Amino acid sequence: MRFPLTELHRRKICLSFAALLGVSSAIQGQSGAPSQAPQGQVVAQGPIRTAQASRVDRAPRLDGKLDDPLWQQATPISNFRQREPFEGQAPTEKTEVRILYDKHEVYFGITCFDSNPKGIVATELRRDVPQELDDYFEIVIDSAHDRRNAYVFQINPLGTQRDALITEEQRTDSSTGDGDPGWDGVWTSEARVSEQGWTATVAIPFATLNFMQSHDVIWGINFKRFIRRKNEEDLWSAWRRVDGAPRVSHAGELKGISDIGSGRLFIVKPYGLVGFNHFPPSAAGSGFTPGTNPLYTGGVDVKLGLRSNLVANFTVNTDFADADVDTQKFNLTPYKLFFPEKRQFFLENAGVFNFPLGGDVDSLFFSRQIGIDPVTGEEVPINGGAKVTGSLGKFELGLMDVDTRRSGPNPGANFAVVRVKRALWGGSYVGVMGIDKRSGNPLDSFNQTEGFDTRLVFFKDLAVDMFAAQTRTPGFSSGQTDFGGGFHYQSNWLELIGDHRKIGPHFNPEVGFLERQDCICDYLDAIFKVRPRIERVRELNFEGFIFHAPDTRHVLQTQEWQNTFRIDFNNGSYSDDDIVDVFTQRLIIPFNLYKNVSIPVGEYHWTRHQLTYGSPQDRRLTLNFYERFGSYYNGHLNEARVRATYRASERLSFYFAEQWNRFRLGATSDPAGNPLPPGSGDFSVVFGSFQTNYSFSRFLTLSTLLQMDTANNQGASANIRLRWNYRPDSDLYVIYTAGQRFASLVAANPPQFYENRFAIKYTYSWRP
Repeated sequence: MRFPLTELHRRKICLSFAALLGVSSAIQGQSGAPSQAPQGQVVAQGPIRTAQASRVDRAPRLDGKLDDPLWQQATPISNFRQREPFEGQAPTEKTEVRILYDKHEVYFGITCFDSNPKGIVATELRRDVPQELDDYFEIVIDSAHDRRNAYVFQINPLGTQRDALITEEQRTDSSTGDGDPGWDGVWTSEARVSEQGWTATVAIPFATLNFMQSHDVIWGINFKRFIRRKNEEDLWSAWRRVDGAPRVSHAGELKGISDIGSGRLFIVKPYGLVGFNHFPPSAAGSGFTPGTNPLYTGGVDVKLGLRSNLVANFTVNTDFADADVDTQKFNLTPYKLFFPEKRQFFLENAGVFNFPLGGDVDSLFFSRQIGIDPVTGEEVPINGGAKVTGSLGKFELGLMDVDTRRSGPNPGANFAVVRVKRALWGGSYVGVMGIDKRSGNPLDSFNQTEGFDTRLVFFKDLAVDMFAAQTRTPGFSSGQTDFGGGFHYQSNWLELIGDHRKIGPHFNPEVGFLERQDCICDYLDAIFKVRPRIERVRELNFEGFIFHAPDTRHVLQTQEWQNTFRIDFNNGSYSDDDIVDVFTQRLIIPFNLYKNVSIPVGEYHWTRHQLTYGSPQDRRLTLNFYERFGSYYNGHLNEARVRATYRASERLSFYFAEQWNRFRLGATSDPAGNPLPPGSGDFSVVFGSFQTNYSFSRFLTLSTLLQMDTANNQGASANIRLRWNYRPDSDLYVIYTAGQRFASLVAANPPQFYENRFAIKYTYSWRP
């Protein structure tokens, strides 16, 4: 599903019916090109491609144009190939890249020729947001040349920047772009649209890459161009459909850089903050003080390059006022909801600490357990922290230590994390992780977690994963392990995923995320992908899965199986439909679904269906519709959703999302288990959001987010944020929040604290 679901964060086991539509005809050639494909030679990925950088004595003009004579000294790179829609064929539009460098920076001059310049899509002026609705160009630099990790620099035809990190070739959600966007680098870009297409200039300091080697430099490098109106993706290397830009090991090489200055990264970034916050009288029993309190504080962050590809981060009296607020969700399951990390200190180089445990989101380490109250979602002040991330030869290293102080119901605590991975062949690795939490809570004074994991890649497209982990928690001496393994095979026409894991009843990674305990979880997934000769159709997907999860006593707790059909069109529109989705769920305690309504203990069976449609993605107005219906526990549930984005101009955009859940349940009870009168299970929940973004320029933006949730007594919230990026990596924020900034991580739908908070935050990035 590409339209997010509110059902179980599930691990799927897929059984498919692709043979019904004749997979064999689509497999021929493996490019899946329909009859209307442009004629051209299909080129297989061969030897490593090589690019050459040319030295200059001064920086070229960086105005988005390539009319400076210096650019002519560079040999243009132009032999791109399609990844989508026709793998290995020549692009429909030509692209050229020129590379220059001097003692301190590397420069890229980009020409994206276009036969229809009026069709170029360029609507986003805000930095660090996904550009998937625009045309864009992407530079991928593996400065360590370890063929595992890389920096990502992305621009659209307006010169808007997005940067990210690729760690261990990890892929991210395609809707957010390549790499983890938590990393922020200092670099400059400009772009211009002309009668021939669009051009761009990019300057990246060696210090941004923390690159200190000065002789015999070889980088891994790749380039990607995306043409929105054609939904076409062109790459210089790694253009196989199962590869793409994150496949750093299949990137090309950049040579020619030599005799450069030290690129050691060293940034000191102090901040100052003033404002106020206000808690209502209802917060009295939570440990937070009702009333209005002034805010006045300051702190500092430091980044220091210890050596090439190894960076230390330090933070003192950390503040996260500028972090994005969470989007509200209504929990339809008896399990926890996952909310992504949004705080900068934890986002940067976060991929180094990744230790997946199976499931969609289960992880041995989850940084949101540090500095956020897991029940109320209120921020817990951080005294300070330090982390070291990067690589040493064949080893990937992550060290972190964070100290929080007492706040409300949260005692002071210290968190120490160690993650080490040893690279093996072709994206394979073996790794260990250790986590130690020390708390001032006498009933839970410590929690320790340790784990071992490995990924073994065979034949490029088959990955086998295995892990074993255990925890130590006061009061428990057994049942604290989690171990399992799985596989993932991916080709152009078939994707197979399966795993098995056993989670002990007392496995408790307090600094991780675990959806459920006490489970023997089995998972198998098969997706068949067909590229038929049908006009306007790009791909058909046929999917089925089964998820079987008894507890460790072999009593079934959850089971789900589903058959799905999806169709992707060449213009980016799609339909994604669940033909059937069959659930079994056992409740061992009442499930508090809504206010005073709970579903009693018992075993329940239900069947649901889903219809989804997404409109073409190159329009100013894009729409997604979703309807899910059928039985639900002992009654019925209809989920209707609509999501819309309107890009009025490159300066102004609107985003609207709403969901209406209509419940018609049978017997219900209150949270204490007492039966409720007939009809008490008939209710509706509406929640949604409306966001506006106005960009005065690429460096000054105003965002407003309004949210509504009728399931909560404090059902409306707002966040207004003005950001002025007055110099690279330095900002002034003016922020007002009414409501809850961070969501609770507990399984139920808890009441929210309606906090009012106003803050002015000033940061200044200084390079000694």
